[in-house]
Amino acid sequence: MRSIYWPTMASSERSAARPLDAAAVARVQRRLQRALQPPWLHGEVARRMASRLPVIRLQPRTVLDWGAHLGASRGLLAQTYPQAALVAVEPDPERRAATAAVLAPPWWSLRRLGRAAAAAALLPHEVAPGQGELLWANMSLHGAIDPQQEMRRWHRALAVGGFLMFSTLGPGSLRGLCELYAGQGWPPPCAPFVDMHDLGDMLVEAGFADPVMDQENLTLTWPSAAALLAELRGLGGNVDPRRPRGLRTPRWQQRLARLLEAGGDGCGRVALDFEIVYGHAFRPAPRPRVAAETAVPLDDLRAMVRAGRLRP
Repeated sequence: MRSIYWPTMASSERSAARPLDAAAVARVQRRLQRALQPPWLHGEVARRMASRLPVIRLQPRTVLDWGAHLGASRGLLAQTYPQAALVAVEPDPERRAATAAVLAPPWWSLRRLGRAAAAAALLPHEVAPGQGELLWANMSLHGAIDPQQEMRRWHRALAVGGFLMFSTLGPGSLRGLCELYAGQGWPPPCAPFVDMHDLGDMLVEAGFADPVMDQENLTLTWPSAAALLAELRGLGGNVDPRRPRGLRTPRWQQRLARLLEAGGDGCGRVALDFEIVYGHAFRPAPRPRVAAETAVPLDDLRAMVRAGRLRP
């Protein structure tokens, strides 16, 4: 299913925070960042998203790989843009250090490459305004408490005329598991995900132009309920405030496994659906509102000069 987005909401600075347990989100993110490998699903979505890149004519000089470790995209980006500088942006200081150590060039090449090439990984606040012509964020937005705030960071990091590509989980993800839990009278197994049309509205409010949103549904199967649950833990965790606070008993876990396997495909495998949402938008030249007294941020003023809207 592909949908061209048309904005429906007026731009504002209102919060778009999701009803998540912030402490639980932080714990899950720390655990995921410590993983040696990104989830398999992230790599598959990266491959599917990269197949859309050939239609983009712009050849970026700098690519910002936002959430690089979990995004599992560096090889695809390097293959598509061999002449571009790939900058890994990591949300966690420990993961940033680990990524920088992996990506650092050999010591004997630092003099030739210079200090800039050695700084291969950055934290989000270290990214300079307008640093990249492409910002790539694969499977990270569903972990944000406030997706619109994250989009504003992306907007600031992109140069005028640069483009954003991202993917995230949509509300159709884990629908079968949610229905199973609801049928048993249990609290939800995961927090709700954001609909792609709402994400499109958020992009416009964050300052992006011409957003295009589309989605697809993937069905994954496993040989057992235990394998399914292990994969889900590798993808994240339940950060819904309504989740049970205590640990589940072995008897409850056995019951969950029986229910999952009873709803299998009839061939001894259990399945779950994932809705993958893709987004694409450009950063336009800033257009300040005209008033008796107008304040324009310095970064926007510089961008307007570069875009030819103002004469220096």
